Amino acid sequence: MTERIVLAYSGGLDTSVAIGWIGEATGAEVIAVAVDVGQGGESLETIRQRALGCGAVEAYVADARDEFANEYAMPTLKANALYQGHYPLVSAISRPVIVKHLVKAAREFGATTVAHGCTGKGNDQVRFEVGIQTLGPDLKCIAPVRDLALTRDKAIAFAEEKGLPIETTKKNPYSIDQNVWGRAVETGYLEDIWNAPTKDIYDYTATPEFPPAPDEVTITFEAGIPVAIDGVKVTPLQAIQELNRRAGAQGVGRIDVVEDRLVGIKSREIYEAPGAMALITAHKHLEDVTIEREQARFKATVGQRWSELVYDGQWFSPLKRSLDAFIEDTQKYVSGDIRMVLHGGQAIVNGRRSSTSLYDFELATYDTGDTFDQSMARGFIELWGMSSKVASGRDLRVAGQ
Repeated sequence: MTERIVLAYSGGLDTSVAIGWIGEATGAEVIAVAVDVGQGGESLETIRQRALGCGAVEAYVADARDEFANEYAMPTLKANALYQGHYPLVSAISRPVIVKHLVKAAREFGATTVAHGCTGKGNDQVRFEVGIQTLGPDLKCIAPVRDLALTRDKAIAFAEEKGLPIETTKKNPYSIDQNVWGRAVETGYLEDIWNAPTKDIYDYTATPEFPPAPDEVTITFEAGIPVAIDGVKVTPLQAIQELNRRAGAQGVGRIDVVEDRLVGIKSREIYEAPGAMALITAHKHLEDVTIEREQARFKATVGQRWSELVYDGQWFSPLKRSLDAFIEDTQKYVSGDIRMVLHGGQAIVNGRRSSTSLYDFELATYDTGDTFDQSMARGFIELWGMSSKVASGRDLRVAGQ
């Protein structure tokens, strides 16, 4: 029986050429797998037909938009996940759901190997292959660009020679990855980190220097998940899409960062994540009202570690699973409304209300009749500073000897 290889297929030049390239290099039949995670563009059927036209023996397509929003974007939101304090893990969280469908297709079509289009420099090769090893430990992995020396020039020449049904551009200055949670742009002109981004690289966001009138939005959460916008019920996918539109129109969610890649190099990345950043901002402000102080402080540490694990391709790891359990427990009371103004590149919270709030007006007010007993403060301070006071006395005693 002829060996079969499942290929993560985007419909672009590299993965289209990879179908025939893999076939010639290995003698295997190729099954193309396209997964819709809200990246927009062509329909799944158009992509499926192109894969078949490029020589795939089968083409598996999956509309995973709701799955991606519910099972991957929402845990990211609950964790307030921002890698190195900036990046909302746009590409990192899409890889596990794609891996899930790659392994599913391999089982369905009897494939022994999974292929992806990553280079040897990036994070995605790790995310794909660690995920595949975890969900399908018997499957082998190959990367045509990395393992079979499929360069862009070779890809263009191969496509022209074979008359493949794809349009090729010899000068595409950027590498772009996008889904409903955001958009990532790198390489080309951006590799000089002194160069400012040019306006042409943006798609999800309008220029914030000349914004429309301020847009006030109220987001309702239940147990950490957005369930309504301005009183209208929404699914997680609809919430992200609506805030992509409204926050994007105000230029919210543009990120320019030099980040630490897993492979040990620093890389300049431009991200657009209007919906993600607006939701994370709102969610964090609601947590400030509803999560107890020590729990909130520890959750910030957990969220940072969670972000690092996911960035590093460890979505399916035991530690990530354990951190998920902690984060999920913290969301029990994260319910209520956040009012936010979107304007000029900023998402600014100006109102909060929650039936599970820990904010006690009678304790917080400075007006007459407050219920906070200020006479307790002196003794509290004495006890709180006791260990430092004793240590300071020891320092003076030793210094005087």
